[in-house]
Amino acid sequence: QVQLVESGGGLVQPGGSLRLSCAASRSIFSIYSMGWYRQAPGKQRLLVAAIESGGNTNYVDSVKGRFTISRDTAKNTMYLQMNSLKPEDTAVYYCNAVYQRRPYWGQGTQVTVSS
Repeated sequence: QVQLVESGGGLVQPGGSLRLSCAASRSIFSIYSMGWYRQAPGKQRLLVAAIESGGNTNYVDSVKGRFTISRDTAKNTMYLQMNSLKPEDTAVYYCNAVYQRRPYWGQGTQVTVSS
């Protein structure tokens, strides 16, 4: 099993930045892939960015050039650096890990972009 704990959400003005963190309970080298999803009120949970065990990354078009996914293998932690935030980025952000073909989720962290 994998436990995931997110942190770093909050309220930020448009154009501002936030960094989300996701701490995993086991070595992230053993995890097939990790990613960030977000869910806005009344909408589906959608993938924002993902990183594979080999380090390959991918992003949804709406965040390319603004968000960066990364990881610190020594800390078993994944990050999402979010810059140039827009009101439409407002959502609950969830950390996801695929381990032994099973998905695991964090509890979610709220990101609100508003003036």
